[in-house]
Parts: sequence; C-alpha cells; structure tokens
Amino acid sequence: MPLSHAKLWKALDALAQHQGTSPSGLARRAGLDATSFNPSKRFGPGDPPRPRWPSTESLTRVLETTGLSLAAFAALADDAPPAPNAIPLLGLAQAGSDGFFDDAGLPLAEGWEQTQLPRPKDSLFSLEIAGDSMAPLYRQGDKVIVDLESTQVRKGDRVVVRTVGGETMAKEIAALTPRQVVLASINPAYPPRTLPRADIRWMARILWVSQ
Repeated sequence: MPLSHAKLWKALDALAQHQGTSPSGLARRAGLDATSFNPSKRFGPGDPPRPRWPSTESLTRVLETTGLSLAAFAALADDAPPAPNAIPLLGLAQAGSDGFFDDAGLPLAEGWEQTQLPRPKDSLFSLEIAGDSMAPLYRQGDKVIVDLESTQVRKGDRVVVRTVGGETMAKEIAALTPRQVVLASINPAYPPRTLPRADIRWMARILWVSQ
C-alpha cells in the first residue's frame, strides 16, 4: 500500500505516541525544530491548502533516533483500527417509542437509520477550541473536525477561519458578500467581526464536534 500524505503523518503521530512524547518532542529528540511536525506545518498555502510532506532528511533523523526501520515506520500507519463511517440515528421523539432499545436501555440493531461520520482524508483535521467566544455551543477544550475541502459556506454556517495574518478562529457566518464576511460569536460578550475576503486565507465548515 502506498504511504499517502495522511498515512505518513499518522505514522509520525503514532511513533511519537509509542515513544511517550508529542510530535514536537519527537522532532526535538531528532535534533529538528520543535514545530517541524506540528499540524500547522502539514498544509501549505493554496485554495484548498496544499499538503506538505516531511523531508527525507527529517524522516531519516527520526528513524535513526528511535532505531526504527522504514518498514516498521510504514506499518504504524495501519496500527490503529479504521474509524467507523456511520453510527445509528434516531430522532428524539421517535426514541420514546417501543422497539428501538432493549430492556437494559441499549440500542437494538434494527430499525435505526444512519448518521454518516467524516471519512478520514488528507483535507480533514481536528482543532481544539480555546476561549469562550463560542460558548455555550463550543466550550474551552472541545474538539471540532474541519474539512479544508468544505469551502462552500453560507450564512448561518459554523466555520473555522484562517486569516492571512495567521489568526485561526471558530465563528458563525452572520453575513456574506463578494468583498467581506461578517463573523459572529455565540457568546454575546463578543461583537461581530468583519473581515475583507482578501484577508482570509481559508474558511471551512465545521463538520463535527467532540464535547
């Protein structure tokens, strides 16, 4: 199996975990800049952002430091079980009817529809919420899943926005025009922000949140 962009970074993350450290700690151990393997370094400029690959030199230094063979490193990409693509779905009103839960209150296997989960791909990544501007919808420490290919947005969408100046924020789109975007916070203590389109590097919808 070819080692794709997503699998290569997955293998590096898994190696760091096996070594009892973070990707930044793994980079430091290999004598590299601490930010070499940060998630922010995995995509470059572009619309959508262009995947970035770690250099051959950096990989060689990591393998020398950890004593791992290239084959063993590649195998790390397939260690974790695949994420499910769907889970059972039932409306709250329908959940009060008989036939969907057993005597212990657990979901039965039949009668449910399906909620499709995001499939792993190179454009998909997760961000941790900081601050309270989106509370109570998103709280400090919540993790949101964003798809960099999901750039077709509209009023009311919850999005992550990356500015040309390097700021990254989770907001709700209050208004859209060809020249600017108005971003609102759920927390009324924070006023709306208006950004010219030229100041936005990318803007992608939030697909999922883990609370």
